[in-house]
Amino acid sequence: MSTEKQEAGQKSAPRPKPSARRRARQLALQALYQWQMSQSSITQIEMQFRADNDFNKVDDGYFHVLLTGIAREASRLDDAMSPLLDRPISQLDPVEMSALRIGCYELMNRSDVPYRVVINEAIELVKRFGAQDSHRYINGILDKLAPRVRPDEVRNFRKK
Repeated sequence: MSTEKQEAGQKSAPRPKPSARRRARQLALQALYQWQMSQSSITQIEMQFRADNDFNKVDDGYFHVLLTGIAREASRLDDAMSPLLDRPISQLDPVEMSALRIGCYELMNRSDVPYRVVINEAIELVKRFGAQDSHRYINGILDKLAPRVRPDEVRNFRKK
């Protein structure tokens, strides 16, 4: 912590544990899946998930940001990934759709999360919840999207 912050009595916000973020993504994937299938309001789904799940080891703020941000920007996210898909977006499996939206949202809105982490986390989500080889599809789409939305970060990483 810097001297100025100490003198002002300010504390640095603790960095969330990667496992808490991963758990937030897992719950967000499940909540987004339910949102797609039920067409319930995202607020109702969030309230239900908070009531039905233990959030002690979850970055609950990140869960909220993902869930509400993705619901709010779903059309924009779909427009960004649609040119990279091999089929109409309406034909995507709901788990794949949810994982792609999470990955797309993080790539486009969360520059604090390295693009390689975004892609890896999306892959891990579909390995756990999706069809057997869907992680390859998700990897391919997000790997093509990353240089479009984060060209400098991707270029700098590939130079290493």
